[in-house]
Amino acid sequence: MTKDEIIARLKEGNKKYLTAKTNDGDISEAIRVDTTDNGQHPYAVVVACSDSRVVPEDIFMTGIGELFVIRVAGNVITETQLGSIEYACGHLGSPVVVVLGHTNCGAVGAALEGDGEEHVKSLTDYIHIAIGNEKDYEKACCLNAEAGAKIVKDALGTGDDAPLAVAAMYDIKTGEVSWL
Repeated sequence: MTKDEIIARLKEGNKKYLTAKTNDGDISEAIRVDTTDNGQHPYAVVVACSDSRVVPEDIFMTGIGELFVIRVAGNVITETQLGSIEYACGHLGSPVVVVLGHTNCGAVGAALEGDGEEHVKSLTDYIHIAIGNEKDYEKACCLNAEAGAKIVKDALGTGDDAPLAVAAMYDIKTGEVSWL
């Protein structure tokens, strides 16, 4: 699939998700055996928050082997996430990276409230850089996702051979993904 076809596939999956009661992605024994024997070839990387309400495989209605999902509170992009993204793009051939923020993100909320406590501060430090002086919760969530996509672009490039890095926002109430 081309990069544009992958984005269209993700959008179509999210459209199905809006009215679905279950995910019809392939989780069969056959796909488990196939990906064991032939390896994984995910068509997209999704960096998402660890929030239990944000499940990229369901949000995009995918099955085993379709997405390379990296989850970290606040969908923060650090060297560790960049290493995973680079692995997925360079070794597994994933041409698209989606940094998926979401509404009502607790990590962004922690950053807006201050620095966070103990280890949470390691996340809020990155989020503070991403959101600057923004005080609006939803705008800050968007800025955080956009900053993550920019970090990926800066690290992996933007040429024709580079992965396409995009930011998107998941609305935890409606289930809809908007592309930033």
